[in-house]
Amino acid sequence: MSKEDIYIVGAGMHAFGRHDGVTGMDMGEHALRAALADAGISWSDVDAAVGGSNVSGKPDSLVSRLGLTGVPFTTVKNGCATGGVALSTAADMLTARRADVVAVVGFDKHPRGAFGSDPAAYGLGQWYARTGMMVTTQYFAMKTRRYFHEHGLDEHALAAVSERAFANGAAHPMAWRRKLLTAQQVLDSAPVNDPLTQYMFCSPGEGGVGLILARDDRAFDLCDNPIRLAAVEVRTRRFGSFEVFSPWLHTEPVHSPSIDAAAAAFASAGVSPSDVQVAQLQDTDSGSEIIHMAETGLCAHGDQGKLLDSGATRFDGELPINTDGGCLAGGEPIGASGLRQVHEVVRQLQGRAEGHQVPNRPSIGFTHVYGAPGLSACTVLTT
Repeated sequence: MSKEDIYIVGAGMHAFGRHDGVTGMDMGEHALRAALADAGISWSDVDAAVGGSNVSGKPDSLVSRLGLTGVPFTTVKNGCATGGVALSTAADMLTARRADVVAVVGFDKHPRGAFGSDPAAYGLGQWYARTGMMVTTQYFAMKTRRYFHEHGLDEHALAAVSERAFANGAAHPMAWRRKLLTAQQVLDSAPVNDPLTQYMFCSPGEGGVGLILARDDRAFDLCDNPIRLAAVEVRTRRFGSFEVFSPWLHTEPVHSPSIDAAAAAFASAGVSPSDVQVAQLQDTDSGSEIIHMAETGLCAHGDQGKLLDSGATRFDGELPINTDGGCLAGGEPIGASGLRQVHEVVRQLQGRAEGHQVPNRPSIGFTHVYGAPGLSACTVLTT
């Protein structure tokens, strides 16, 4: 422990799902007020803030609801990695001693249906949309099909991920999908893009998450059990990697941003992937979670099927993954999703999980988020 250490001292959340009559800003405000209450502070105690939202407004507009204190408020927007980038930005403020206490908030309220994007926003021509590749379900299915071919995996692994996700979601009061599904029901559900079926995909959703971060010299005054943000790292794609909205494919893909961000986070924290006792991985679809298990170093490529079959990734297994149901059960409000991961791991390390509690009080957690057009943010959290 040193005066350079950064801690999470408060965490709050608005339940994910569909909330008619509740705006994205409403959910962000709810989550941030819950985080402030969890830390036992008021908005006037916050030195700086960072917020992220993809479609539901400017987070810095929340000052009109929380208080016009003149606080510096930075807004970020980085696709599904928005929450991770917001957290990284807040950590940089604390490390640079620009603030002692920083609030982070993420929220979104997406309409029903698949995510849609304008190719021009990613530097692409309309021809790319006409190929169908702006529909993200097609990209993720292609990536899964190729990965499974290379590493000898099959659709039963995909179904196992979804079955576990819905079981965890059923036990979590903040999850959207609360119904148990068997692996066979997942396999038998409507096909979307081969090999992925309806219940192997997350859905655009609604929700909000707030976190309060503090430097070490304030953290233990604000929280009896603060959780150390041992590392937070962000990386973009390299030459040759096959990423969402990347209009080409190298014959021999190199490091993905997930590989780079995870490796940097573990190195910065001084721990190894084998030390992780609870993890959150981006599961836009069940194939993505399987790929990210290996890309982040939590297992070897091709070993995912054995881990899933053994029950190792259950909440009471050797490597609990997405203990709150992840995006598959929670849905994905883009601005909030990465912060939801951190919220869940913080609660697990504090021994106060709202759903399944990982036994034997874990002390090292990991989160990973991935977004367009090839961006990853990873954290390591410790007691």
